[in-house]
Amino acid sequence: VRLVESGGGLVQPGGSLTLSCAASGFASEHYALNWFRERPGQERDYVAMLTNSGITNYEASVRGRFTISRDAAKTTLFLQMTNLKPEDTGVYYCNAAEKGDVYWGQGTQVTVSS
Repeated sequence: VRLVESGGGLVQPGGSLTLSCAASGFASEHYALNWFRERPGQERDYVAMLTNSGITNYEASVRGRFTISRDAAKTTLFLQMTNLKPEDTGVYYCNAAEKGDVYWGQGTQVTVSS
């Protein structure tokens, strides 16, 4: 089972980034796929969710700025991030969860700074 995030980097406030998470080794199409982040000095927090039926949900501070989606093959998860703010800085993790099975990626760093 593997979840591999990519797409992080350094971006100025107001900028955009798109994160990807490639899933392999399990039937990801049956899982809810989520993004979490760990900001400096804070615990890992929920960011966004995409259920296997296509329902999305967002944490309040990112709603309207971030969009979660997946490709047609349902093996890659995306997080489109716009209007980024310094408080969005952190390590972003993708997560797959279904009936007690939980998998995590290794994370990708996002830094929003001028």
